[in-house]
Amino acid sequence: MPDAEDVRRIALSLPDTTEKIAWSMPTFRVAGKMFATLPEEETSVAVRCPKGEREELVLAEPAKFWVAEHEAYSAWVRVRLAALEDETELRDILADSWRQSAPPRLLESHPRLGVPLAD
Repeated sequence: MPDAEDVRRIALSLPDTTEKIAWSMPTFRVAGKMFATLPEEETSVAVRCPKGEREELVLAEPAKFWVAEHEAYSAWVRVRLAALEDETELRDILADSWRQSAPPRLLESHPRLGVPLAD
């Protein structure tokens, strides 16, 4: 089961990522734009997720994904770390969120980062 240290290690391994404390919690930013936070005593991670996809995730796997009340109108979803299958799933989730926040120059430099591998 991945934990907060895995979140930190994986997030900081992504290009141009920094960690900054904001709202009394660790946040992870790419080129200054936030793509992940470690709220709820670091038992979950909040990541960017388009609203349409977010609703599908929450309905499909409510034990894993949920939307915090104060984030209902924003493009964020929470992920329970204990519900993740493994570190690979965590890496995919963080990389996808990173892609949503990364500037075009980084996306062009890392075109496959966060794109799921074909089966």
